[in-house]
Amino acid sequence: MLVSWGYSPKIEKFIPLADFPADKYLIVAKQAIENLGWSLSHVSETGLIAYTPISFQSYSEEISIRIHGNFAVVKSECVGIQMFFNDYGKNGLNLEKFFHEFEYVEFHLKDVWEESLIKFHRFIETQDDHYFEKAPLATKNKIKNVLFLFLPQKGYTVTPILVLLNIFYYLALVLFSIVWLRYQFVRNGSSYDPEFIEELKKISLNFGVNQRNLVLGGDYWRLITYQFIHGSKSHLFFNMYALVYLGLMIENKLGWKKYLFIYLMSGVCGGLVSLIFHQEGVMMGASGAIMGLYGAFIALLMTKTFEQKATKALLVSTLIVSLLVLINGAFGKRVDNAAHIGGFVSGFIFTYLLTFKWDKAFEVKTWTRYAVSILLFLMFFSGVVHFSPKYGTEEYRKLKDTFNSNMGSLNGIMNLKISLPKDVKLVSIKQEGIIPMERNLVVIKQMQALNLRPEDAKEREEKIKLSKVSYRAVMLMYRDIKADSTYRYSKQTSNALAQVFEIIYKP
Repeated sequence: MLVSWGYSPKIEKFIPLADFPADKYLIVAKQAIENLGWSLSHVSETGLIAYTPISFQSYSEEISIRIHGNFAVVKSECVGIQMFFNDYGKNGLNLEKFFHEFEYVEFHLKDVWEESLIKFHRFIETQDDHYFEKAPLATKNKIKNVLFLFLPQKGYTVTPILVLLNIFYYLALVLFSIVWLRYQFVRNGSSYDPEFIEELKKISLNFGVNQRNLVLGGDYWRLITYQFIHGSKSHLFFNMYALVYLGLMIENKLGWKKYLFIYLMSGVCGGLVSLIFHQEGVMMGASGAIMGLYGAFIALLMTKTFEQKATKALLVSTLIVSLLVLINGAFGKRVDNAAHIGGFVSGFIFTYLLTFKWDKAFEVKTWTRYAVSILLFLMFFSGVVHFSPKYGTEEYRKLKDTFNSNMGSLNGIMNLKISLPKDVKLVSIKQEGIIPMERNLVVIKQMQALNLRPEDAKEREEKIKLSKVSYRAVMLMYRDIKADSTYRYSKQTSNALAQVFEIIYKP
């Protein structure tokens, strides 16, 4: 089985025509494709385009035949994104079927050439021979090698710029982190600063990641910058792979202005949806904006921007990939599916508003379309910012860790030996009981100043109760020991300690 590899897996065969007329070659090829049950999308005097049926093994390949001089270029190319960058042998099998059927048709048409030629020439007189420049894979076919993916050109202007910006931003973040790590190593010797992770978080925050409280606090610019930040090489690579594919397919259909508008606005909307569902942590990556382009692609297909036969193949392949991304986001760890869904839906809506023709007799002006889109976006943005409470989840978590650490010190005084001198017992209770519990009273005041999620607020109430009870218990212990060196607790102290254990081990 011949397997084709690459960014856009395809197999091309250059067939020398010699004395075989080009129009006869196309007649045979057209009949062979019809016999195979493939859908003819276009036929003209310089070639034809068809699509294979959709099945469990394939979500369609484009079959094209172009006449160049004395050669026929026969190609089978995958329409959608292929996982693992290979076609699993589909293109090779398609060409094998085609050439086999070609020989069969050629043999059976030998007695009716004149009649077939007359019908063929009548038919192609009505066809657009420039369709090949507008076909779905036309821009992809202009990409001669990998370097061309990074070069702006007609119909593919914004995409390579976006790719380069994402790569630059990633390299800048990596280089900055390396320099900072080297500085830490030189300053601290072989050991890094204890707050190493916190410092790394600060670096990512300074580069502009999406973070709920910072955005709600006024850092709205993060909804743009987070789209250009990636956490790893694989994160960057797969996002850019999808971006290039979508750029090649739809930028020429939308035009660079609409394409850029949809990309950035989808990313912003994805970021807004993300901060609704994530009260803590940081969000980064271009996937929200890229899912917006998937939504845009589907909107274009539904508004009949592409030729009818091509639309079915493209719609199925795009839906399959979109669903795979969303399913992976639903079950994958550290995947921001909220941004995916927000970007996808907003990309679809913006594209529909910017491209759909409601009435042929009434043309909606372009500025009106943009105005409606921006107004809709501002309404959504204002609603999210206004109705999304600013939670102190991360600050609460740090305070809770401090609180629990202070509570842990009680273990040291719960089993004081009776044989210890009275002054030693008092010092122990002071150091491991009273002081930590006094600190917890301060921590509780800091917790009470925070706006928390309902589940955290409920937990905070338990901490408040525990802090008061535990402080009272250690103070009573200190009083009892000071009054009686035999280490006997009063009933009041015993009840207070029992309350502490009841709260700590409450099911």
